[in-house]
Amino acid sequence: MLGLVAGILTVAQIILSFFFFNSTGLVTLQVVGGILWALSIVFGCLPIYFLQKEGGIPEGKSHINTTKLVDSGLYGIVRHPQYLAGIFFNLALIFIAQNWIIVIIGIISAILFYIDTHNADKDCIEKFGDDYECYMESVPRINLLMGIIRLQRRRKKEKHLTEDLKTNSRTQIR
Repeated sequence: MLGLVAGILTVAQIILSFFFFNSTGLVTLQVVGGILWALSIVFGCLPIYFLQKEGGIPEGKSHINTTKLVDSGLYGIVRHPQYLAGIFFNLALIFIAQNWIIVIIGIISAILFYIDTHNADKDCIEKFGDDYECYMESVPRINLLMGIIRLQRRRKKEKHLTEDLKTNSRTQIR
């Protein structure tokens, strides 16, 4: 429900941006807004690909009907990339339009998107159980920077484990 309200507010934010666009606004902020907009497209579209590829979706069903937990790609960085896309998009419009009405609507919508990630986590725990709870411990909800840091740590740890296994298997062969 919160996601629906956030989505409606985002549509209102888009429409109002056309009427209340500050053409004399700071160009630097508009460039930041453009970057956030591009990120919102990436974080909004790529998850569909990963869910379809790895989510065990029954034939003829939508990407939201996964049967397997997906923890790779963007889902290896943040648990809710599409919610993050919505937040990025809200922020993009705030920076691009630079109008107080757009700022207020965008902040409310972004907060609702964030709150709804808690509901999504509850739904995923119900659907995937302990696997999802373990996933929650290693991948942050929407904190992109922390997600990148944790991903690098996991990759480094996996690399060391692989090297240890190779060393151990060579030792056993001798």
